[in-house]
Amino acid sequence: MKTNSRAGRAAFTLIELMAVIAIIALLAGLVVGAMGFVKDRQAKETARVQIGLLSKAIEEYKLDMGSYPGTATDTPAAGDVSDEIYTALFYDGADKATKVYIPELDPRTTKQNWVKSTSSTTATTNLKITDPWGVSYKYRKGANAQNPDFDLWSSGKDGKSDINNPAMTVKDNKDDIRNF
Repeated sequence: MKTNSRAGRAAFTLIELMAVIAIIALLAGLVVGAMGFVKDRQAKETARVQIGLLSKAIEEYKLDMGSYPGTATDTPAAGDVSDEIYTALFYDGADKATKVYIPELDPRTTKQNWVKSTSSTTATTNLKITDPWGVSYKYRKGANAQNPDFDLWSSGKDGKSDINNPAMTVKDNKDDIRNF
């Protein structure tokens, strides 16, 4: 004789529970995968915005000083002169004779995390401007640049750039983000 117990009818079967767990695991996998894609895209957009801000500040610097920041001997191999750019655009922010072009470069107050120390000291003269991946922005000007004025770029997620061959078809340059 079959009895109609309430507990037997209200319970889930093992198969139903396994199906629900599988669906939850699938959705969790999709969310985790999408988060990586979104973070990568956010880092690229952050680098584009930072390059735009830096480019504008470099142009303002040229209007004030008559030339672009950096030395006359900057070579393609010297593409990593981020410390010179930092010094030109912010320096320490305390010298009244020095114009601060980008206040967000102040390592003491910024929440942007795009300034990194090149030494163990905390002096503001040993700082470089870094991209969202923690690599220094590259800069060159004049005859060494692809642009008639200056080149500014991030090495991208892989942190690599072929400074001597700027073509985007070069393996190390494929993920570079640049102003040229």
